[in-house]
Amino acid sequence: MSSPSATLTVWAASWLAGDAAPDDVIDALAAWAPMHLIGAADAETAVRHDLEWPGVTASGVPTLLRIARSEAAEVRLVLPTAGDVRGLPTGTEFARAAIATGEGIQIGAVGKPGVGLVPSKEGPDVLRWTVFSIPTVAGSAESIGLREAEYELRQAVRDAAEVLGGLPAVATGIPGNDARTLVAEALQAQAGHRWPSTLSPRHLQVIDTADNVAAILTVAASVSTNQAPSVSTAQRRDDLLRRLWDVVRTARVASANSVSIRA
Repeated sequence: MSSPSATLTVWAASWLAGDAAPDDVIDALAAWAPMHLIGAADAETAVRHDLEWPGVTASGVPTLLRIARSEAAEVRLVLPTAGDVRGLPTGTEFARAAIATGEGIQIGAVGKPGVGLVPSKEGPDVLRWTVFSIPTVAGSAESIGLREAEYELRQAVRDAAEVLGGLPAVATGIPGNDARTLVAEALQAQAGHRWPSTLSPRHLQVIDTADNVAAILTVAASVSTNQAPSVSTAQRRDDLLRRLWDVVRTARVASANSVSIRA
């Protein structure tokens, strides 16, 4: 799983479909933090969902599931960045919080009022979920299906290998750790997160491939001992890596949201 929001989206959708028990969702989210705090973004939201405000409650994942069931609709993952706000209800506090955090969840039917959830780390063992009221749940005109996400992810990996391999680079003189070892360590950390047994092989393939690509991109950005020899080459590399991250986010959103749509 790429994020707490992705974990909750997939497991909550499976629970709503009757394919998972509440304890399964609790166990899955415990891999991110053993304690989950829930707080409303404003007084109106607190009243609507019986939450404390101001302040938070330690009621944890069961409260998140109660909110999801009360909306009785789809659970949708969003993974926005400053330059990519697909799937967000524009001009909302939820959208601003999701962009700042890089993740969030919409709960409700597209085009109708709903709920937004945004997680944030409160400490090494504590995750806080802020609950927002959304006037209109947003869909995404550019959303793609699981099959298309799988194809685009594979195509992007193929293109990246060719383009990155052809970009000239010069040594920086800064020693770096073995890249393959670092990628393996990053993937091992992801291996602690599990998925519902009802996910299809294609779901798992898309999730695993996206995690592999993300691990490679993260390692390449943080420990590379080479640098581009010119400004134009550096720009080409940055553009390519940015496009690859876009593909990874799109694939992750497609894999998570297709579980909810199926449900």
